[in-house]
Amino acid sequence: MARVKKRDHEKLTDSNIAHVITLLEGEKPITKKEACGILHISYNTTRLAKIIADHREHIAYKIERKNRNKGKAASEYEIKEAATMYLKGSTITDIAQSLYRSAGFVKAILERLGVPTKPSSVEERMSVSYLPENCVAEEFAPGELAWSARYHAIVEIQHELSPEYALNKKGLVDGIDYEKKYGSKCYATSVRECTDDMGNPQGFFAFDLAQDLGKLSHLETYGVNLATI
Repeated sequence: MARVKKRDHEKLTDSNIAHVITLLEGEKPITKKEACGILHISYNTTRLAKIIADHREHIAYKIERKNRNKGKAASEYEIKEAATMYLKGSTITDIAQSLYRSAGFVKAILERLGVPTKPSSVEERMSVSYLPENCVAEEFAPGELAWSARYHAIVEIQHELSPEYALNKKGLVDGIDYEKKYGSKCYATSVRECTDDMGNPQGFFAFDLAQDLGKLSHLETYGVNLATI
């Protein structure tokens, strides 16, 4: 359904509009001019009324769609979209709103499919996260897209670091046998995109042990196109 067009400086989020409606209908209601100010729109009572009406219609539509979906199993489309959107960076809440489902419903889909989870706090982002069982693998192929539990992002496998190719911090070959030392192969990877502590996206080259990498190929059976993520 079409929504009221929003200008960049305007604060027309559902939560802010709902806040304004509450203030307008409170015991000591604010003026329409004050309401426009909170929404960061020009003082225009006709547009204000349209924004409020549009919001109420949108909420009613969401409730109707959720009620219609209630009790229904996840469709192939919903499964594919939930996994794809999550890997592209959408939150579970955003996905739930997009599919007119509950957050718990979306979370259950991701867990059932074995989609690697992303940390929500800075502390969690600084540590290696858990990989679902169906992501665990001992070997990866050059060009394969995998999940890095260390960087919490999709990476592209470049090549395996055999003792002949293992580099130390000075860029010199040091001949480390990773399987003997760590019990795991090691790969040169290209991190597609992750966020730093300030939330800024960044991509870079890295080294990942196979035990910290997760397969994503099993998601393709659910229609997820990894090449587009």
